[in-house]
Amino acid sequence: MSRAFVFPGQGSQAVGMGAALAEAFPAAREVFEEIDETLSQRLSRLMFDGPESDLTLTENAQPALFAVSMAVVRVLEKEGGLRLADKGDFVAGHSLGEYSALAAAGGLSLSDAALLLKRRGQAMQEAVPVGEGAMAALLGLDLDAVREVAAAAAQGEICAPANDNAPGQIVVSGAKGAVERAIELASEKGARRAILLPVSAPFHCALMAPAADVMAAALAETAIMPPHIALVSNVTAESVQEPEDIRPLLVRQVTGMVRWRESVLYMKQHGVDTLVELGAGQVLSGLTRRIDRELGSHKAGTPAEIETLIKLL
Repeated sequence: MSRAFVFPGQGSQAVGMGAALAEAFPAAREVFEEIDETLSQRLSRLMFDGPESDLTLTENAQPALFAVSMAVVRVLEKEGGLRLADKGDFVAGHSLGEYSALAAAGGLSLSDAALLLKRRGQAMQEAVPVGEGAMAALLGLDLDAVREVAAAAAQGEICAPANDNAPGQIVVSGAKGAVERAIELASEKGARRAILLPVSAPFHCALMAPAADVMAAALAETAIMPPHIALVSNVTAESVQEPEDIRPLLVRQVTGMVRWRESVLYMKQHGVDTLVELGAGQVLSGLTRRIDRELGSHKAGTPAEIETLIKLL
């Protein structure tokens, strides 16, 4: 059996996440305490108790989701005696999850990754004034059709595919008016559904260029080590292990499309038959089934799921 460990992105957050981990495992509490201290913020309290409106703010959601994923990794290592590098051939993460994947594979320290994600969340939020950008999920169209829709909807504004999540599940991002036009055009083109997403900024499109500049500066000052497991990059859907290659890809990721469907297929083509989702929610496990039903999927985000995974591994 060949495995990949995958890490969720924004949208998987929920009030209460991580609380059961903190209660059950000292190793999880250590992760939450270290991130709270690093950020000078009671992020763990916000994760456990809310309010949801604060947790969903990009600058909080990104480090919070990272914290839960890393708590799971630390528990697997300390309680289960497992090294991810011994149990998997690839790591990958959806958008912010790429930082979780890199940290889990030893490429970033816990504190550096938390600081980068806090800065990334702030920069992405600040790049476009609230209300000027939007994102929409176009369901039932393939990538080429979505590219045509986005190009026709742009009319001089920014509109582009932002997430190729699974067959027939693609997200567009851009100026609010252009995205609203894309919803109309997608419906005319035969989309099963086309819906605005409840996000605070238009991620993964050219409007995020100011945030990419911020991340380029932040990443230039951050130590990146070669990961112990090959990282599958969001923007290339191919594996990468050299820090000098990883750093610019993380910058490009801010404005570039998340090629998740292709990333999963790349891992399958290189022998992976099971994806293990580590962290909050089960979004990626659901996408795995949509991308390729031959692939097995497991998830570990609760104490019971972690114990089951430890026995499995």
